[in-house]
Amino acid sequence: MKAPLGKLRCAVYTRKSSEEGLDMEFNSLDAQREACEAYVASQKAEGWIRHHDRYDDGGFSGGTLERPALKRLMADITMGKIDVVVVYKIDRLSRSLLDFAKLVEVFDKHKVTFVSVTQSFNTTTSMGRLTLNVLLSFAQFEREVIGERIRDKFAASRKKGMWMGGWAPLGYDVKNRKLVVNEAEAKVVRSLFERFAKLGSGTKLAQQLAKERLTNKYGKVIDKGMLYKLLNNRVYLGDAVHKGTAYPGEHKAIISKELWDRVHDVLKVSPRKRAAATRAQTPALLKGLIYGPTGAAMTPTHTRRRGRLYRYYVSTSVLKSGPDACPVRRVPAAQIEAAVVTQVRTLLRTPEIVVATWRAARKADKRITERDVRRALVSFDELWTELFPAEQSRIIQLLVERVAIGARETEIRLRTEGLVSLLAEIRAPDGSKEAA
Repeated sequence: MKAPLGKLRCAVYTRKSSEEGLDMEFNSLDAQREACEAYVASQKAEGWIRHHDRYDDGGFSGGTLERPALKRLMADITMGKIDVVVVYKIDRLSRSLLDFAKLVEVFDKHKVTFVSVTQSFNTTTSMGRLTLNVLLSFAQFEREVIGERIRDKFAASRKKGMWMGGWAPLGYDVKNRKLVVNEAEAKVVRSLFERFAKLGSGTKLAQQLAKERLTNKYGKVIDKGMLYKLLNNRVYLGDAVHKGTAYPGEHKAIISKELWDRVHDVLKVSPRKRAAATRAQTPALLKGLIYGPTGAAMTPTHTRRRGRLYRYYVSTSVLKSGPDACPVRRVPAAQIEAAVVTQVRTLLRTPEIVVATWRAARKADKRITERDVRRALVSFDELWTELFPAEQSRIIQLLVERVAIGARETEIRLRTEGLVSLLAEIRAPDGSKEAA
């Protein structure tokens, strides 16, 4: 696209860093544009004409080139629609020397002249470019000094314990630019600290929170990463932290120093060691229920090799009399427990167990039907994987009377009264049926 013969198409570009005042009838962008258009009109004898498009960036910093109007301007320059770029001051186009150099390179490539109406520059000459670079250096220096002043003020305010903005942490609300305790959320925060100190595992606690659908202030489920960030946030101690240094804050603490210390005593232990300790505390599913071929009970034990935990059930006769006392000395705990759980879940669906449970349950409730029992047992089977280990252990202790380990097969004996108790837990208190 070519300009009319002897004419120079002038694009006026305006920018304002903040959005404050942009809704006024006559704002800073209008003032810049009016001055630029008056300058273009004064150059009418030189063939200058104003380009019809507006290039206004309101609320955009001069430290970046990611501005919509500037991008449109550069696109039009590339397409040959512009001959002169007119601005009120050079820092309206950019406050970064490096960014401005990039813009000038594009201008030169497409033979576009850059003009500031308050500073006489012509970028087509080497002297003009030199003077321009000097002024840009001062503009960038001013920007950096302003940034340093802001950072110094921020640091001084944090040292006084002031809240300097940002997202309010769970447990607090922001009122009059200060953190105020939100009592409902504060109870949740205290609960998280207490539960972690007792459980000692962020992974386990995060799993529990996921099942509980516990969320932060903004509706996001609290995951493991969010949990650890919360546990390390000294805001809950009443501190204001700046670059790793804590200062007494203006806000009230949510948790005590004693609780903080308990949690961080746990956190000081490596995650691998804490995970191993948590696994070691996992209830032995078949404790008191499993017996070997000789009739002797088998007791849970564990050992560690190369940092890994291995659990077993060992015959008590072997422990007392040596390895020849029982043909089955020990069995891997994970394998036998998984086999028993699978067998129990399978048995709960068999017609024989359903009928036996129904007959036993009818002694207490004549209204219960065989279909009610079947639905309840099926719903339990579907919910099994959602139970915590301690709850799974309780259910197995309730349902299983004996697990007999033989040389070739394993026999599982269920408790009928246990099945009736489980049925009472599954069904609603008013006697209504669970959905299938």
